[in-house]
Amino acid sequence: MTGFHAGISLGSIAPGRVRQARGQVDTMTVLTARPPPAAPVAKPSGHPPLRLSVKPPGPRTGLLDGAWWPRSRDLARELPALTDLLDPLWGRITRVTVNPTHWPVVPRKVPVTGHVVKVGWFRAEQDPHQLLLLSYHVGRWDLLIIPPETGAAAAARLMTAACDLRTGRTGSALIADELERHPAAPAEADPPARTQAEAWEAEGGAVALPVGMTAGW
Repeated sequence: MTGFHAGISLGSIAPGRVRQARGQVDTMTVLTARPPPAAPVAKPSGHPPLRLSVKPPGPRTGLLDGAWWPRSRDLARELPALTDLLDPLWGRITRVTVNPTHWPVVPRKVPVTGHVVKVGWFRAEQDPHQLLLLSYHVGRWDLLIIPPETGAAAAARLMTAACDLRTGRTGSALIADELERHPAAPAEADPPARTQAEAWEAEGGAVALPVGMTAGW
């Protein structure tokens, strides 16, 4: 089976530059080495609290821009809440790509508030524990996907690790490290993912984000 690429290839996606107004940063919580859980972010009714952490503003560092802890493996259900929060911060999210290894169904398009997000997928080219997001004229971001069944303590450690400015680990490397250090944590390992992730790491990774934030638990 080949992937639906939504008219793009990972190798051709250059990291963008943020054009976010500084005034929109003031109300967010800047991440520290171990950020406390924040209050759920207000969003349209029907969405449960979003569980997300992103890096604070600053120079480009690492391969990840943050971590997302979805509540299920249903992209059509999970993406609308994510874009509701990220659209005002990063510009309208127009496309996302995933590795289908951990997503039973990968829809070609997902209706979200005010627009439609195109969805592509890659196997060898994309880390199975990462989500790539694109927005026109603003940039590219890469989020660690924390498996939905992960326990709260393990998820907190993974969110902190993904937002650590001192490291440049891939999503699969962080998941594997968590399993090695805390074997009882119900996170997932993906043995081939390290090889895929190392190959993608050489492409240059992601960009720094306009805000530092932890949302919803």
